Amino acid sequence: MPNLTQKELTALEEALGAEQLLVKKFRTYAQQAQDPQIRDSAEQMAGRHKQHYDTLMGYLY
Repeated sequence: MPNLTQKELTALEEALGAEQLLVKKFRTYAQQAQDPQIRDSAEQMAGRHKQHYDTLMGYLY
């Protein structure tokens, strides 16, 4: 694990939590959407935030 300060770790933890929440929200929106375009957009956004989450997790290794 890289040498991160406590402040950096806290910021990273908060960002990870925010991205994780966005993934869950957009997946829920996609499941509930009746309109295929909205469903596709929500799925794309969920995927984008999952990529953000994965990128942030990469900073821990």
